[in-house]
Amino acid sequence: MKNKNQKNESRRAFVQKTAMATGALLTVPMGLEGMARVNGNKKLKLALVGCGGRGSGAAVQALTADENVELVAMADAFGDRIERSLKGIQEHFDGEKKISIKEKNRFIGFDAYKKAIDLADVVILTTPPGFRPYHFEYAIANDKHVFMEKPLATDPVGIRKVLATAKIAREKKLNVVVGLQRHYQSKYIDLKQRIDSGAIGKIRSGQVYWNDAGVWTKKRKAGQSELEYQMRNWYYFNWLCGDHILEQHIHNIDVANWFIGDYPVSAQGMGGRQVRNGKDHGEIFDHHFVEFTYASGAVIASQCRHIPGTMSRVDEVFQGTQGSVEIGKGIINDLNGDSTYKYPNKWGEDPNPYQVEHDRLFASIRNGGVIADAENGAKSTLTAILGRMATYTGKKITFDEALNSKLHLMPEEVTWNTTPPSLPDENGNYSIPTPGKTKFV
Repeated sequence: MKNKNQKNESRRAFVQKTAMATGALLTVPMGLEGMARVNGNKKLKLALVGCGGRGSGAAVQALTADENVELVAMADAFGDRIERSLKGIQEHFDGEKKISIKEKNRFIGFDAYKKAIDLADVVILTTPPGFRPYHFEYAIANDKHVFMEKPLATDPVGIRKVLATAKIAREKKLNVVVGLQRHYQSKYIDLKQRIDSGAIGKIRSGQVYWNDAGVWTKKRKAGQSELEYQMRNWYYFNWLCGDHILEQHIHNIDVANWFIGDYPVSAQGMGGRQVRNGKDHGEIFDHHFVEFTYASGAVIASQCRHIPGTMSRVDEVFQGTQGSVEIGKGIINDLNGDSTYKYPNKWGEDPNPYQVEHDRLFASIRNGGVIADAENGAKSTLTAILGRMATYTGKKITFDEALNSKLHLMPEEVTWNTTPPSLPDENGNYSIPTPGKTKFV
């Protein structure tokens, strides 16, 4: 068993090995492996893996980012999602760009991602996050540049796979952008630079929020298999989604990590299902409250909630030794509460960060740069998983314990014959985590 000092050293080594960058852009010259297909004005072939709303939006942004990009393949577990996505992309461009994918390049099923990735130079990975480690691994093994949505996994086994793949991506000088778009948002970048310059001193505490009414549900259909039902309702099952503390609140947790410049050493918290507790709501909580403690002593209070009729807030606030910052309002205050800086631009005046992500990605590919977002994406994903472990168990969990956990929610391979990891009882109810009884889930 490791002693306390050994554990601290292990964590420091992990953090230092892949240090967080504010802009995520490395000026490393691209090697021959990465340059071979992208010199000059070569047409870049794009594949979309995961054809939901976020995937369709990302495809539009990628096609907008570079004049010489062609969408050549699409993949999804369900054919209807591909057709709906393709129609939406075509309608968006309304003839300005020719969006035409041969029917043979519309791949359906759980192995469809391989066939789509094989045809592309750049891939968009936007399936439910449980699949992300495996799709990312295949894309990098086959020398593709990647845009992938957060979160990057739903369990620690997946995190370790992403970190290993991220290392290979760096070695191959492949660009990887992760959809934690606040890193590409002008207001966040501006405020982060000011804080790094000492505008509020050293961050000692903070509050991060994702509180709103919740998301969609889809009723079970007659004749639908359990696997199809869960795939259609992926948000409510941890092997696919990881709970909303991971799928949504990761944005705010990531900002805390970014602004502090570190990852927490431990977490403790509470949560449960108070309102969203029906058969249509799978196995996830509807509220979480977590305290993340950092090596500096800083403590971040994290809260996320999906309950209609309650206070809605998506924001980050930090208190330092010399002042405070409220990101949503773009305001920096001194210790007396007097404003020392106000971000000048109003909502909508800055470039859309969802578009900037892709603009930066394709510019980097063209210019021989390397964007390396995957390590931070994996570690912020793990931070949110750490928070989930804390609320599900009611225990204090360390970062090292989460990183080294054997918890493996996602099957190594999924086919239509796969039995889902979570199954309902005879009454149609799923097993719900119980603090004080649940172990490391």
